[in-house]
Amino acid sequence: MFLNTRLATTGHFISLEGVDGAGKTTHLKWLVDHLNALRVPLVVSREPGGTPLGESLRELVLHQEMSIETEVLLMFAARQQHLQSTIFPALQEGKWVVCDRFTDASYAYQGGGRGLSIEKISMLEHWVHADFQPDLTLLFDVPPEVSFERVRQARNPDRFEELDITFFERVREAYLLRAARDPLRFHLIDANRPISVIQTDLQTIISNYLEGKRHG
Repeated sequence: MFLNTRLATTGHFISLEGVDGAGKTTHLKWLVDHLNALRVPLVVSREPGGTPLGESLRELVLHQEMSIETEVLLMFAARQQHLQSTIFPALQEGKWVVCDRFTDASYAYQGGGRGLSIEKISMLEHWVHADFQPDLTLLFDVPPEVSFERVRQARNPDRFEELDITFFERVREAYLLRAARDPLRFHLIDANRPISVIQTDLQTIISNYLEGKRHG
């Protein structure tokens, strides 16, 4: 059902990924402004979240201690609702969906960071969204020591942001592995550079993506 739903859509799905402290929020705002300037019909969302139920589950996942199995099940419960209520309807209407994190984050955080088996995450992924994936994933990458230092300066950190630097290292390694396995979908962006330089890269990536769709 999910695969057929995706094939019937005319919209575009872009996800933004990266370890905490990579500057993803800043670049998400720029990307949204850029697409609005291009008059792209747009829906902006996030995970966990994206729906009233998802936002409630987000508060639990980010701030309530729980087992890793409970954590990943709540993540995919929120994702299922997000897909059915927000993402699929928007794509079917021909809109672009720009999402702050998607399933790659589960592989990076619950898998790489927290040590849950990849096989369990893969089973949940197949159940919830089968062969559906973002059309384009922007992965913002910084060295672990940079992300760790940035997060330490954050106000009201969530329970992931309070973990030690080895957690950030494992999350980053998992993200890089995901990118290496799917180079056509991922764009790896060195986020340890001036913001203006990164935004120039983003503009080029979006321009190339649009050009490819015109001739695809």
